[in-house]
Amino acid sequence: MNKMKPSLSHCLTLGYFLMFFYCGCTSAKCLERDCHPHTWDKLILVHHWPVTVCKMNMNDCDDPPQFWTIHGLWPDKGEDCNRTWHFNVNEIEDLLPDMKQYWPDILHSSLNSTRFWKHEWQKHGTCAAAIEPLNSQKKYFGKALDLYHKVDLNSYLLKVGIKPGHTHYQMSAIKEALTSFYGVTQKIQCIPPEEDEDVQTIGQIEFCFTKELELRNCTHSKTNSFLMQNNLKFRHEELSICNDTLTSYPLEV
Repeated sequence: MNKMKPSLSHCLTLGYFLMFFYCGCTSAKCLERDCHPHTWDKLILVHHWPVTVCKMNMNDCDDPPQFWTIHGLWPDKGEDCNRTWHFNVNEIEDLLPDMKQYWPDILHSSLNSTRFWKHEWQKHGTCAAAIEPLNSQKKYFGKALDLYHKVDLNSYLLKVGIKPGHTHYQMSAIKEALTSFYGVTQKIQCIPPEEDEDVQTIGQIEFCFTKELELRNCTHSKTNSFLMQNNLKFRHEELSICNDTLTSYPLEV
């Protein structure tokens, strides 16, 4: 009995099937390895000290708040994930009183200025929107405010006697106090000491969250350093990871 030879069409069909099966598998592996440019692992709630922000910008701001304010809520990977999703201040109208108080534009103090929020939404919010709790402008800014109040950094620092002024603190003591209270490590950035000085100036404190919006340890990585250096273009000085040395916590510029 002669064996039937497979037709050319059958061979092509089988070939296409194997090709698509292979592509599907490699795509799945790609997702598992987070190779999509907009995939992120953690959120970073960034507080900055307004007096230091003014100092870094050659004192180019008026009457900065004397409490820690929000710099941003940043995914650890990805920027400008959807350039067509434009910022619309009307979507966060009911959040504006809190936004103006706790997330002010330190460098452009006009009450009607929304350029800072627009920048944060377009660069970071459109990437954070990959998860349901942050998938709208109102959710993104509202959740950032919620996390800010949950952390309550200002109250805790005052509670343990770490206050802005002329007193210098050991950065190791600040780190230990924060880690002991929150149960996780933060990332703290400072302006390095100027020439012939031994004292750095605290400028920024980051708290990290999982995709489930639970606190987690922050780790120092190249990605985080990139975010830190590129989110705002300071004209005069740059932040870097604080050393465990004497640290200024200035009350005035």
